[in-house]
Order: sequence, then C-alpha cells, then structure tokens
Amino acid sequence: MKYVILVQSNPQSLAVWETLTEQQRSDFGVGHLRLSEEMREAGVLVGAEGLGDPALATHVSVRGGRTITSDGPYAEVKEHLAGFYLIDVADLDEAVAWAARVPDAAYTKVEVRPVLDMSTWEQ
Repeated sequence: MKYVILVQSNPQSLAVWETLTEQQRSDFGVGHLRLSEEMREAGVLVGAEGLGDPALATHVSVRGGRTITSDGPYAEVKEHLAGFYLIDVADLDEAVAWAARVPDAAYTKVEVRPVLDMSTWEQ
C-alpha cells in the first residue's frame, strides 16, 4: 500500500532550525539523503523531494474553460509543505516506522497519509 509522509515547515520547526549550528543543519540535510537511500535499498521508496519556497508557487484554476494562473508572493502562511516521501509498504505500521526516521520527526511532527488507490475507479 502506498503512503505519503508529509514534512511541514511551521513555527515550531522554524524555531528549532534557528537554534541549530551549521553542522547540525548539514547533518539534518544529510539525514534526509541517507533516509532516502535506505528506503531505496529497502525497495519501499517511490519518490521523495523537498519543495521550493511557497513564494515561488504558481496557483492554477480554470474558470469558464479558461486557465488562470497567479504567481506569488502570497499572504504569509505559518505552515507549508516542505517535502514528502512517497513509499510503498505493507501497512500503516511500516509507514509509521519509516516516518519516525524522518529527521524532522525529532523536532516536530510529520504526517503519514494513505494514497488513494484510484485504479478501480470507473472513467
């Protein structure tokens, strides 16, 4: 079953980040790289990425058949999606075990959410 592990940036995680030394910040980043490699070696990693700053986002909507885009900056948000791991594991317990190894989990929380299987949906 596929699960996504969502990593959020929020006031708590930003406050912790400000207290870290440059070495601790480097170790944090390397921790994400190592975890991705461990997931890959275990055969559970489908994909993992960090996400750019929300100020770089483009919002897309469709109104009356017309695509409308708007670029940032947007109102400052206190929390935003900073990255994700998409994994394919046996069950929620295994997904939670992987999530507990995400470096952010030591300072704040990460979210584990099942991916909807839409393969059986009618078109």
